[in-house]
Amino acid sequence: MTPLLAGRGAVVVGGSRGIGAAVAGELARHGAGVVVNGRDRHAAEQTTAAITAGGCAAVSHPGSPADPAIAESLIRRCIGEFGGIHILVNCAGIAEPAGSSILDISPEQFRELIDSHLGTVVATCRAAAPRMVEQGGGSIVNTGSVAFLGDYGGTGYPAGKGAVTSLTLAIAAELKQHRVRANVVCPGAKTRLSSGPDYEAHIADLNRRGLLDDASVQASLDAAPPEYVAPMYAYLASHLAENVTGEIFVAAGGFVGRFPRPSPALIGYRDHHDSPPWSVIELSELMRRV
Repeated sequence: MTPLLAGRGAVVVGGSRGIGAAVAGELARHGAGVVVNGRDRHAAEQTTAAITAGGCAAVSHPGSPADPAIAESLIRRCIGEFGGIHILVNCAGIAEPAGSSILDISPEQFRELIDSHLGTVVATCRAAAPRMVEQGGGSIVNTGSVAFLGDYGGTGYPAGKGAVTSLTLAIAAELKQHRVRANVVCPGAKTRLSSGPDYEAHIADLNRRGLLDDASVQASLDAAPPEYVAPMYAYLASHLAENVTGEIFVAAGGFVGRFPRPSPALIGYRDHHDSPPWSVIELSELMRRV
């Protein structure tokens, strides 16, 4: 039986550790040739060695793809090694500084968070999308987070993930005619960013402040390993999801979910051609009925 992703070239950004490493391994086991990227050269090489030791195809290509030159070199490497860029997965990211808040985050910290999340996705998608269009199709899977809802507090992390989600939806709409699909996965898994005393203290503080309920606290502290998340990425990368684009999924342990596309609920309407603007008092009365 032909492997699900046989003949496909894939780039996994942030593929050296955690969720990205699990995704890189999953794609390779299904037959894809994988370019493993990460900022830490040693970690990227270790993950690549583990994949190839299992008889699968992978090469290491370290560096920060927030740099457009490195993003471009990643895509070229994939084409040179595996004959095309059919799959782009973005898993890179950094954690919000401990205790970070709009009350105290520095401009430098905020820019670093945005660059790590949104900047990397922009650079890699800019490099990969034209090639995917030229070859007649491809799949982009970007990593978001339920943090974009604001429930976990913070600043640059939810802002970056929210921007990644919106950008992915825009890419999906723009490239659908070219058979290039783009989707978001909001994963929940135990990684180095969601482990340790600082993380546990952060979750406890969110619960104390009323941002996380007890069930969410338990789920955050007892997350499944990344291997439970990786199959969703492989599914979205494959022909099995050929009609799936512009979607936001959640994969957390045994839970699989989907965010419906937001749409405004009607509060009030009047035709501006024959009605004046809503007054402040009228708007207040409308809101009381919601």
